[in-house]
Amino acid sequence: MGKDYYKILGVEKSATADEIKRAFLKLAHQHHPDKTGGKDDKFKEINEAYQVLGNAEKRKQFDQFGSTFNSAGGNGFGQSGYGGFGGFQNGMNINMDDLGDLGEMFGGLGDMFGFGSARGGQGRRRGPRRGGDIEAAITIDFMEAIFGLEKEVTLKKKIVCDKCGGTGAEPGAKVETCTTCAGHGRVRRVQQTILGNIQTETTCPACAGEGKIFSQKCSACHGAGTVYDTVKFKVKIPAGVNNGGRIRLSGYGEAGEKGAGAGDLYLEIKVRPSDKFERDDYDILTKKEITFSQAALGDKVEIETVHGLVELKIPEGTQSGIVFKLKNKGVPYGDGHAKGDHLVTVVIKTPKNLSKKQKEALKDLGI
Repeated sequence: MGKDYYKILGVEKSATADEIKRAFLKLAHQHHPDKTGGKDDKFKEINEAYQVLGNAEKRKQFDQFGSTFNSAGGNGFGQSGYGGFGGFQNGMNINMDDLGDLGEMFGGLGDMFGFGSARGGQGRRRGPRRGGDIEAAITIDFMEAIFGLEKEVTLKKKIVCDKCGGTGAEPGAKVETCTTCAGHGRVRRVQQTILGNIQTETTCPACAGEGKIFSQKCSACHGAGTVYDTVKFKVKIPAGVNNGGRIRLSGYGEAGEKGAGAGDLYLEIKVRPSDKFERDDYDILTKKEITFSQAALGDKVEIETVHGLVELKIPEGTQSGIVFKLKNKGVPYGDGHAKGDHLVTVVIKTPKNLSKKQKEALKDLGI
């Protein structure tokens, strides 16, 4: 009785080509001999099954004759070792994007096994890389954090070379097709591995994947297209930012390669503490000392807020430690129209150095 390749890959006989491919990739990742727990014989069996079911013509013959169809005049399905991987190039074209981390499992060789793209197996040219993200910190005052401001930032980072405009070529240099890769940006070579002779594609080392070279590299950046320099720019710090907050500035990171986009800047905000106010998210906290008479009889007192002086009414019989709320006198947030509150804790000040007459008066009052 022949092998049931559908059962080996764990798919139904009605499975689509994409379902078969996904099942194979999952099992190959699981059972590859180089992985912990991988099984050589299982891996060979999976490979053999895919060589058949992954090829429309072979699958049709298998459905008709079974795995012994070589006796019916076919080519046979048996594959020894790992040689069946060569069938990827001559059978189905598989985009490396479909492999997930399978490419890393096979040694991280990029376009391993000569896997082709949907454009006929030419491989993918690595384009210029986006610039890296960077982090920096800026320190501002307490009141600046409350109301926001525009702040100048000084930063040393990778920027586009002024001399060559990021091309990497000396101005006036002749542009030529790379002779190493014939302008393709990638080079192929055959490598002998545990899987047999494997054709690999890598980025051309001569032109770094550009497919072209210049008769003379830029003397300022030595062909890199970028240089390190100190730059100054203004950043708008929004109102209500808190200590430790981070602002993402898109495109303010390091310059990319050969015209690619710049990375982002993540700016951490450090806020100096205030000797007048304490902050709790969007609320401002302060304390106010009042006298016995003010607490007992009531009064009006001035409270300093981040928005200026505000009059607070102290009602009769106020107890020490009570908290009064000054609504909308706290930190602006959102679009700046919404605000937190200012919370005032009243502390009754105990008088010192009372005269004899004052002491007797307190005794008479019973307080």
